[in-house]
Amino acid sequence: MSTTQQLQDFTQQVRRDILRMVHAVNSGHPGGSLGCAEFITALYQEVMEYSTDFTMDGKNEDVFFLSNGHISPVFYSVLARSRFFSVAELATFRKLNTRLQGHPTTHEGLEGIRIASGSLGQGMSVAIGTAVAKKLNGDDKIVYTLHGDGELQEGQIWEAAMYASAKKVDNLISTIDLNGKQIDGSTDEVLPMGSIRAKFEAFGWDVLDVEKGNDIDSILAGLAEAKSRTGKGKPVCILLHTEMGNGVDFMMYTHAWHGKAPSDDQLASALEQNPATLGDY
Repeated sequence: MSTTQQLQDFTQQVRRDILRMVHAVNSGHPGGSLGCAEFITALYQEVMEYSTDFTMDGKNEDVFFLSNGHISPVFYSVLARSRFFSVAELATFRKLNTRLQGHPTTHEGLEGIRIASGSLGQGMSVAIGTAVAKKLNGDDKIVYTLHGDGELQEGQIWEAAMYASAKKVDNLISTIDLNGKQIDGSTDEVLPMGSIRAKFEAFGWDVLDVEKGNDIDSILAGLAEAKSRTGKGKPVCILLHTEMGNGVDFMMYTHAWHGKAPSDDQLASALEQNPATLGDY
């Protein structure tokens, strides 16, 4: 079991990885990646039960699907530092013939990646299929997903949400990254969605909030609570209140860094705010 400080140190190194990966190719999505660094760290370093001897079916282990695949930098960093593949491979992000595409894909055989998630809205559907398969196989492990709040503007999400509750897919925990921002502005400016909690509850889900979505202890408590609610006839939704660009002062409180790389000077400033803890690749 990791201490809070160990998880914070891990997260800080993940932030460095994100920043360096995106800067190196002047391309990628640092904002949402930074905002979810604590959450994905908590999942892989403390919460999920899995093997790094990777198989696509994930039988008898917890599995995770990143539905908002554009935040691949944070996913790649956590997978590499959780020993799915070499940390050195992070240096190939978005380069020609890399396994680390801008949006995760499967044909390159990258360990830890079970679906291609470049198109938004599809991760919950795949997760439901996996969760149902686990039930049929007598596998009691949990299926986790992560979605952006802007992603909820995709209609397929709500078809999947309706199915999950109707079929009592209660081994599924779907987390919504509620940062209130997407590529063109705030979610309220682009397409207001009203109460996300009310919507998921109306679709028959059990919903809980993690108000401090960039705080390790709050995330761990929220995930523990969510897991305690599985197996009771309803899928579970976590509303994770995060800050896009968390940990880098000039990237926070704006949507501007949804899909923009830092300059040399900006990278230096961001890295200064996040000193190395585990060693750079």
